[in-house]
Amino acid sequence: MELVSLFLQKVSVFALPVIFAITLHEAAHGYVARFFGDMTAAAAGRITANPLKHIDPVGTILVPLVILLTSKLLGGGAILFGWAKPVPVNFARLRRPKQDMLWVAAAGPGINFVMAVFWALIIQLAIALQSGFFSKPMEYMGAAGVFINVILMALNLIPLPPLDGGRIAVSLLPYRAAAQYARIEPYGLFILLGLMFTGVLGIIMWPLMSLFIGLVALVTGLEPEQLVGLIQVVLS
Repeated sequence: MELVSLFLQKVSVFALPVIFAITLHEAAHGYVARFFGDMTAAAAGRITANPLKHIDPVGTILVPLVILLTSKLLGGGAILFGWAKPVPVNFARLRRPKQDMLWVAAAGPGINFVMAVFWALIIQLAIALQSGFFSKPMEYMGAAGVFINVILMALNLIPLPPLDGGRIAVSLLPYRAAAQYARIEPYGLFILLGLMFTGVLGIIMWPLMSLFIGLVALVTGLEPEQLVGLIQVVLS
């Protein structure tokens, strides 16, 4: 019974940060694609902050819940992640496909950084409230929000197609090298899973996550150790 209660508490802390981190990430891709001339996402009604338009039942709900449950049952932390329904982008319709691809791809991690800063400011507000009834829940939800957005930033900036970092790399490489590199995309998911199961993914991501947590702390005036400590509490 106690385990169920702890699990429900963790779900309540992570639910909103996970849903908005994933869905606004996708909406940002569509918004920037429209700005640069591709109306595909706009025509599909996907440029919206409404989570219902972006939620994937498996990637947005089931996978994060399973990770939370298994990490609680096994008594350890885990890299919480998930995905939404990808926003359709037709790069050929961009005004300058190769150059504009960079900004469309960078929009997702960019909005995750903005959201991480927002959740860190929620922590600041909770600290200001001190012993208020909502202060601790706000503090923990803020820490969860920083954590999930930092994870999505770090994961998506790995230069592996079809991740955002892979798109950015293709945009920056010379045409011939970019065409060769883009051929990796059909195998990208399998490579990512291989990195995950061998533990290499964590080795790549943790330094990036530490860097982003430090940047969020710097922008919002929090101490990095304080922010890391709160994240460890919500993951425990």
